This record gives sequence, C-alpha cells and structure tokens, in this order.
Amino acid sequence: MLKIIYEDNHLLVVEKPVNMPTQADSSGDPDLLSEAKKYVKEKYNKPGEVYLGLVHRLDRPVGGVMVFARTSKAAARLTEAVKAHRLEKRYAAIVDSPLPAFGSLTDYMARDESTHSSRIVDKNADGAQLARLDFALVAEKNGKSLADISLQTGRHHQIRVQFAGMGRPLYGDQRYNKNARAGQQIALYAYSLRLEHPTLKESMTFTSMPSGASWAGFTEELTALTNGVRCPYVDENIIAVNKTPEISVAVADGGEDTLEARLSLAFGAAIPVHRLDAGTSGLVLFARNEQAKGELMALFSSRDIKKYYKAYVFGSPPKQSDVLLLHAEKDADGAKVSVFNSPTRHSREMKTGYRLIKTYDLHGETVSLLEVELFTGRTHQIRASLAHIGCPVVGDDKYGDRRKNKLFPGRLLLAAVRIELPKIEGRLAYLNGKTLEIEPPFAVRGGEVCVCRI
Repeated sequence: MLKIIYEDNHLLVVEKPVNMPTQADSSGDPDLLSEAKKYVKEKYNKPGEVYLGLVHRLDRPVGGVMVFARTSKAAARLTEAVKAHRLEKRYAAIVDSPLPAFGSLTDYMARDESTHSSRIVDKNADGAQLARLDFALVAEKNGKSLADISLQTGRHHQIRVQFAGMGRPLYGDQRYNKNARAGQQIALYAYSLRLEHPTLKESMTFTSMPSGASWAGFTEELTALTNGVRCPYVDENIIAVNKTPEISVAVADGGEDTLEARLSLAFGAAIPVHRLDAGTSGLVLFARNEQAKGELMALFSSRDIKKYYKAYVFGSPPKQSDVLLLHAEKDADGAKVSVFNSPTRHSREMKTGYRLIKTYDLHGETVSLLEVELFTGRTHQIRASLAHIGCPVVGDDKYGDRRKNKLFPGRLLLAAVRIELPKIEGRLAYLNGKTLEIEPPFAVRGGEVCVCRI
C-alpha cells in the first residue's frame, strides 16, 4: 500500500518502497508513478488519465521521500527548483569501513547506457558531467559507518559511484561493491526532502526513516537523523549529540527549534545536562530519564566529567601548554564577558587548559590548532580566555578580529570533541571510564581551512 507523507492540491509526497522502479520500465513490475496515479484517481474519483508530474527520481533499489506535482504549475516550479539545486535532498548510507568526519566529493561521471551503470571519468571525456556531494559521519558501530549525505548534483547512481570511487562502497550495493553478498539490500535511503512550496512559497521538509536488516544496527541514530540531529552515541539512558553550529541546546535558551525540541520529538524525552554556545559545534549530552539526568548533572557539578575542545586560533600561544587562571565579569546584558588577570568584585574564576597541536601559515596569518580543556564552565569561557592571551578563535567576531575572520570560512572554528566519563555508580555504572569522541567539523587540508557544509 502506498505510504502518503503529505498531499494538497499541488503536491503529493510519498515514501518510495525499496526495489520499486520510479516509473514503468522493461521489467513490467509495479512502479511508483503508476501507483501514485492510481491512488489519486481512486481517492478523488478522477475521470480519465490522472496528471502527476515526475520532477526527480530515485534508483530502483533505493527507497525514501519523493515528491510528485499534481498541477502543471507545480511541476514547472519544482523542475526549476531541481535545476537550480533548491530541492534539498538528504540521504542516509552505510559503508563497511571508517569514514572521515566530513568531506566533499567532486568528480566527473559518465553514464554507460549499454550496462545501465555510471563511472568516474576525466572531465574531458565524452559525456562527462560534474558530480558533487557533501557528507558527514553520523556514527560508527561494529566496523560500519553511518553517513549523512547532501547531494549538490543529481547524476545517475551518483552517491554509489562516488563513494565506491573513494574506496568506501555502500553496504549491499550489488553493482559497485565487489564485497556485497547476493541478496543484501543496499544501505542507501533518501530520508529527507526540503523544498519551497510552489504556490505557498513556504519552506517544507518531509522525512522518512529506513528500516530492514541493512539498517538494524543504527535504529536510534536514524530516528534522530530524521529529526535533524546527528547522534554518535545513543543508549537507553543518554544521548550524545554532534551539535551543528547556530542551533541552541535547550528550549530554555530561547527559540522553538532547539536540540532539546528535536530530540524530544524523536525519543519522547531528552533532557540537556550541560550547554554549548549556539555558535560552538560538537559533543553535548542529554539524559533520557530523570535518574540519568540526576547522575550526569551531579558529575558535571563536581567537575568529574572532563570536557575537551579543538579550536583554530589566530597567532601562537606563549607556551606549548598552560592552564589559564583568569576572572570574568558579565556585561549588564550578559552578551559578553570582560576578562581580568586578578579577581574583581563581581568576577568569577575561569580555569582553562590548552595544548598546542600544530601551527600553520594560512593566507599570510599564523593560525594554531589547540586542544582545550575546560575546568570551569563560564559564559564564552574558551573564546574570552584565548582572546585575552592574544589568540582569538578563528571566526569569533565578538572577541576576535572581524577583518581577519573574513579570510576564512564564516563560522566559529571551535568544537567540543571529547567527553571523558569518570568512575560512575548507580544507573550509569556501565559507562565507567567511557570516552565519547568525535573529530571536529573543520580541518586544514591542502593549505586551506575546510568546514563541514551540512
């Protein structure tokens, strides 16, 4: 039975089943377009041939979200959006090997009609078309990696060919993965589609979650992903989120769209136990029940949980490593802090450790990669402390140099990358000594600062 995600007078959004062709082909098997037309005809008692505009496709073995146009006006506007890359398609995929934290793949591809396959070719080859995608690692389990993929172009078999081309073919891909076993289902699924409604002009996002043996090991991570959150670790008590920039952690921080709100939709209960600034990316923990919340908050309060960050900063710190003992006063509106070497009447102590990892010469500026440890948890602590010693975080206009920041990607290059849990008693005892760790969503590659774009 056809699963309808959304419908109105102009759109029909459906979930394409795996192994169903998008439209009729030589196999003669039931196809999605025909099934969707049959649904519209029967539901609305339409006489004659039903109009449905096919504006994009999914490979036969791939399932997920698809949109059809119910009017010619909608079809024209959606087709234009596809050509202009304004139809934002996100895919989940599993590979049988480790993945980098993030990446962008740019290749040229050509389609071979005789074999119904595609391959990577030289850009000057006959039929060569530019193919571009971005990806981010979501989680790793049992030697498998779950990836979040954003397509920038829409070539035949693009994700499958480009991942195989970088030596990480998709799990179960019978065509491009030589290690796929007969009968395995390819682990590639179109889980999200974002578009502007053709007449209402409102942004709309539709999601669908994959299921089946290929995905069984990542059920909770996929539940979070379809709600817009990447979680490298989930169990019955805690959720570790890999926070993207500019989203707030808690509903109490203001705004309707927060990590807490998204996770609550996914799991029913998600309680933030610490915070990250909106512009800071990386690991943040949530509890899934009151007992876990109490135990985690007690550990944060006693500072038994160790938190580490990575940051690119301008300049080079005065020492290879140091612990900065400084004092901060909040401005009246709390939007900024002033830093002092000695205590003042209204100041609070800030204790921050750092270790220099590497120094670069980028765009004529000295830039250093630091690992930073937080011993206290004050407002803007890392940013204010590092700026105070002459090493503001790259991308920080509040405490740094706006002119220099314009030389680099326009975001804060600060991420929480590691949480070390201590000996724990009680409900969370199974997490004794566990370390949660990710790579930051930015890195220097080839003399340039690259950032995760999804």
